[in-house]
Amino acid sequence: MGNRLSKITTRTGDDGTTGLGDGSRVSKDDARIAAIGDVDELNSSIGVLLCEPMPTDVRDALTQIQNDLFDLGGELSIPGHSMIQISHLAQLDAWLEEYNATLPPLKEFILPGGSRAASLAHVARTVCRRAERGIVALGRGEVAGVNEAPRRYVNRLSDLLFVLARVLNRSDGGTEPLWNHERTQ
Repeated sequence: MGNRLSKITTRTGDDGTTGLGDGSRVSKDDARIAAIGDVDELNSSIGVLLCEPMPTDVRDALTQIQNDLFDLGGELSIPGHSMIQISHLAQLDAWLEEYNATLPPLKEFILPGGSRAASLAHVARTVCRRAERGIVALGRGEVAGVNEAPRRYVNRLSDLLFVLARVLNRSDGGTEPLWNHERTQ
């Protein structure tokens, strides 16, 4: 990653193209750019979530995830490059196990909501699912394919964001809003 932006306005994208990390240029509506944008939006969603009060360990995990997502975007911006490793997935798995162990078993579907922080975690989870779909679409359309680790990472991350939403509701002293499947309306 030798190229650093020294100025933001370059005007090189005025023609509807954008530069990739390897120096090549593609259309701004290319599947690769869409996937990078979805990952960037996910990272921004987590940034908004981090504005909320939360347990320090959750904050530390989300901050590490933001750095991972920056790496993931970098990987997507350089065709054939690999930055997300098995160790990144192992960390998500460890957090899933750790946080899930503190929660009661699910007996009903949970509606996205509860505390503000939990609600924002649910929004980040849905953005994460979109990022996953974008990475899958990119991989399907690429001749050389896309490394499997980014796809696996966002898949696992969406699960973690769901679990963290539950953790955040509990840490706030709230309850989880449950789906009322027997409503009369």
